[in-house]
This record gives sequence, C-alpha cells and structure tokens, in this order.
Amino acid sequence: MAEITSETGSPRTSVLKKFRDAVGGGGLRQYGMMIALGLLVLLFQFLTNGLFLQPRNVTSLLVQNGYVLILAIGMVMVIIAGHIDLSVGSVCAFVGATVATAMHTWHFPWPAAILLGLAMGIVVGIWQGFWVAYVGIPAFIVTLAGMLLFRGLDLMILNAQSIPVPEAFQKIANGYLPEIGPNTGYHNITLLLSILAVVAMVWFEFRRRADLKQHDMPMPSMIGSVIKLVVLGALIMIFGMLLASYRGVPVVGLILLALVIAYTFVTQQTVTGRRIYAVGGNRHAAGLSGVDTKKIDFFVMVNMGFLAAIAGMVFTAYLNAANPKDGQNFELDAIAAVFIGGAAVAGGVGTVAGSMIGGLVMGVLNLGLANMSVDSNWIQIIKGLVLLGAVAFDVISKLRGKSNFIDMIIRAVGGGRGGSAESGPALGLPATGSETGEAPVKVDGATVNTVSGFKKINGASLGAARHKRETASRG
Repeated sequence: MAEITSETGSPRTSVLKKFRDAVGGGGLRQYGMMIALGLLVLLFQFLTNGLFLQPRNVTSLLVQNGYVLILAIGMVMVIIAGHIDLSVGSVCAFVGATVATAMHTWHFPWPAAILLGLAMGIVVGIWQGFWVAYVGIPAFIVTLAGMLLFRGLDLMILNAQSIPVPEAFQKIANGYLPEIGPNTGYHNITLLLSILAVVAMVWFEFRRRADLKQHDMPMPSMIGSVIKLVVLGALIMIFGMLLASYRGVPVVGLILLALVIAYTFVTQQTVTGRRIYAVGGNRHAAGLSGVDTKKIDFFVMVNMGFLAAIAGMVFTAYLNAANPKDGQNFELDAIAAVFIGGAAVAGGVGTVAGSMIGGLVMGVLNLGLANMSVDSNWIQIIKGLVLLGAVAFDVISKLRGKSNFIDMIIRAVGGGRGGSAESGPALGLPATGSETGEAPVKVDGATVNTVSGFKKINGASLGAARHKRETASRG
C-alpha cells in the first residue's frame, strides 16, 4: 500500500499509529491476551450480576488454580526448549501420596515431609531428564511412560484409599497471612504488599529504560511507559483491595508470587534463560554456537519435576488429603495455559508472565461458568474450543505474518499498516538479518548483524541475543 503523505509531502502518521507508538513502539501487541482476560472478567461480571468479582470469588480463583499456575511455570520452560511433559499430573499425585503417607503413616513432621516431596520431585526430574537429554528419547515418549509409571506408583501407595494430612500442612493451600495493625476494614498486610508491588513495578520500569539507554537500544516513549504503569498499577491495587476485603493474600498466593519473580528473573535475565530460548529457537545453531543442549534439556526436565512436586503438595493440602484420582488432567490444564499465554508450538517463544495469564484465562472460564451453573461437560467443551482457537490463531498469524488479534484490529482500522513488518518471523524459524531486514542487534556491547549465524556472545547463541533484544523492547 502506498504511503499516505501530508500536503507538505511528509509522511502522515495516523492517530492509531501515534497511540501504538506511545504505548511502547508497537508494544500493544504484547498485551493482547491480557486485554482478552480483562474482557472475559467483565463479561462474567455482567453475566453473573456482579457475583464474579466478589472478594471471596476472587480469592477462590487464586486458591483453586494455584497448582495449575505453578505447573505452567515449569511447562512453559519445557515448551520453550522444544519439549513437552505429559507426566506432571501423575508426578503431582505420586508426590502428594508419598508426602501424605510420610506424615500419616511414617509420622514425619510436616517440614520434613515437604523436603521429602521436593527431593522426590527432583529425582523424578533427573530420571526423565536422563532419558530425554542423554539417551535421546523424545520427551513425548519419556513423559508418556512417566505418566503411566508414576500413576501406577501413586495407586500402589494409596491402595485405593484417601490419606489425610495434618492441619498445619493444609495451610499451604488454605492458610492466609495473619492480620496485624489497626482496624482499617481491610487486610493490612495485603494492602502493604499491593503498594510494594506497584513501587517495585515502577522501579523495574525505569531501571529497564536506563538499561536500554545505556546499551543504545530503542526505548518506548515516556508517555507509553506512564500509561502502562498507571493501568497496571490500578489493576494491581484493585486486585489487592479485593483480596484485602476478604481474608487477605492466601499462602499459596505468596508461593506463586515468589516462583513467578524467581523464574521470570531466570528466564529473562540469566545466561541459562537465554540458552533455553536459544535451544528452542534453533537447536542446531545453539549447539554450534557452544550451548550444551543436553544440559539445557536435562535442566528443564529436572526443574519441571521440582515444580510438579510443589504443585502436588499444594493440591494435596487444598483437598486436605491425598486421593487416588488426584492429578488427572493436570498436564492438559498446564499445557493449555502455556499455549493460551502465547507460547509457540515450535518452541523458542513464551514467557512466565504469559503462561500466568493463560492459566488465569482457564481459571476464569472454570469459575465464571461454574458461577453460571453451566454443566461441567459444556465447561470442558468450551475450554477445548478456547485452547484450539488460541493455538490456531497463533499458527495462522505466523503464516500470515501477523502478531495477534489486537494487531489485526489495528491493522484493519489503521488501513492495513499493521505490525507484520515490525514483528518479523517468530523465534524458532530460521531466518537471517538480510532476509528479514532486521537492524543489527547490540547485546552486551557486541553488535550482531544476523540472527541465525553461529557467533557466540557471552556464552549464548544469536537466538538468545535476539530474544534479549525482543525482551528489552517489551513493556
């Protein structure tokens, strides 16, 4: 399409393009699923006549879906590396049954039982990681076998019976932070945590801008950063006020928050995280650039076992007992959360934050439809269609060079000048700078001219360098 020019001959910028640039140099695309989640919440709030955003309902959303969100953190790293794990549900059940037996039958104190559960999760991860990384069996086969293996061990331990867990252990999922301070009508600690979260978000945003400026990388506009901080800060405070209106932040919420912060740092700020993206984006190029792909595969599988153990103990604490049917379809919920959250089927693309949003979409669907008394069979049908639609949209968007639904709207309304040229091909698809027309990338002081070459930068491949550049450009 010919470029629109003004009367003076200079390119004329549309209002939509100005708005898009203000929000962060095309960064509006990054928030497509977050906007969809917000619209879904408003829809259920309308359909349930205000019941959905009641403080107790919001707390239930967090408590009931905590184990899925924990699993999604590990699953997104597995999928980024180009694998999949079908055994997490059975591992959750196996670890939960073992921990319950340790406390009920072997009389372990609950802290020792938790350590036993974490150790078992790591051992399970080592077992599966060995076959995947060093024997070369596809993760699909290894974890399928693991699903049967650990389900069988779970049923052997429980012997078709439920094993209760002590009250102190139950507080992992059903406990809340204690109330302190003056009577304000709200949970004071929850309000304080909400304010600290907003302050931390502002600090990280300005620190990111300073890093971009230091490395001579393009920065989003200050107006866009302010708009983003105001919107996200308002959402955090509203969510915090809703929790504080009931019983405050549940313990599982704190566990989840700590895991999200830790794994976001690992995936976005460490060499290990960049190597995971590099292996998933182009395994062959990553290997030639010096990345030990076997170690990366082994690490993501061990990490998945560790997080599956945490999720299994959280779920056992939530039900107050270990049951033979625990863990069924957990793997499907976690995988669905990751793909709805924007991970690519081919690997190399995905974020911890995105998987959290995807998990919340699934949780909102579950809770909202349950509030409307929709039959459970229809809930499964709707969730299946949502998952299929999200993945199909991802695949079709990449084939057409589009990014997501939001970008398509901007493209349609703005006269077809969307973000395909900006977004370029997805990570994981081999391409060169000359083919995509990309500008040179500057990472840690080094300038990179292509994205699929084999140059090594501080131990990470160029795929990782590209990931770092894209991460830095996000809001």
